[in-house]
Amino acid sequence: MKDIDVLIEALPYIKKFHDKKILIKYGGHAMVDDEAKSSTARDTVLLKYVGMQPLIVHGGGPDISRSMNKLGKEPKFIQGLRVTDEETMEIIEMVLVGKISNEIVSELIQHDGKAISLSGKDSSLIFAHKKEAKKIDEEIIDLGLVGEVDCVNTDLLDMFLQNDYIPVISPVGIAKDGTSLNLNADTVAGEVASAVGAEKLIILTDVPGVLRNPDDPDSLIQKIRVCEIPQLIEDGVISGGMIPKIETCVKAIEEGVKSCHIIDGRKKHSLLLEIFTTDGIGTMIFK
Repeated sequence: MKDIDVLIEALPYIKKFHDKKILIKYGGHAMVDDEAKSSTARDTVLLKYVGMQPLIVHGGGPDISRSMNKLGKEPKFIQGLRVTDEETMEIIEMVLVGKISNEIVSELIQHDGKAISLSGKDSSLIFAHKKEAKKIDEEIIDLGLVGEVDCVNTDLLDMFLQNDYIPVISPVGIAKDGTSLNLNADTVAGEVASAVGAEKLIILTDVPGVLRNPDDPDSLIQKIRVCEIPQLIEDGVISGGMIPKIETCVKAIEEGVKSCHIIDGRKKHSLLLEIFTTDGIGTMIFK
């Protein structure tokens, strides 16, 4: 009967989110562990078969750094952002578009999903501009070919969604002059979610969500209202690498996404548990 109870609990959510767009940001463990990759792909295909419209944006920072090291080029970061010259940009496109995106598509196809690999350059999917140089500690810092999103070509995505494809998007943008630009994957996920009118933005990470005590995995905060976030940042509850993720969620909600979720991609079926159960498994951010 336990299995029946799970199905009954899921039914209202299947009805509620039928035909809704769900933007999933693949990152962390969900991309490096073979079992987690397979499980996440299977769960994404299941969302499609129960009537939702999943889209994927993926990262790939560790893979990029490994490839750079293999090619004898040392990765360089300033305030967590990768300094990107032309050679680095070539490696980024090779890894994100040529390797990771195709691997995700292969996993989805293995589980009987229809999927298509897209770079932000394809049909000008993601227009972007180069991030301006900034003065930090009396020094002018130029990150090179690092971009900020201007707009998303939703017509292209709608075309694939209407034909039952799961778009798998690499965070590479295109400038007006045709230059490739390195984009932050979390930011791209938020921008795409907003542009397509997604019901949910789900960010898969290597942590359970927002923890009240970073040393206690049982101190998960399950629900956070946008208005509570400034105080949580001031108190140091939200800090470090979690801040840009939360900022992405806030911006997405302000631009129409109903809720954002930060969940642990290491846990089996975390995607389904977050969407189809009352308690969920990670942190939900909402207005």
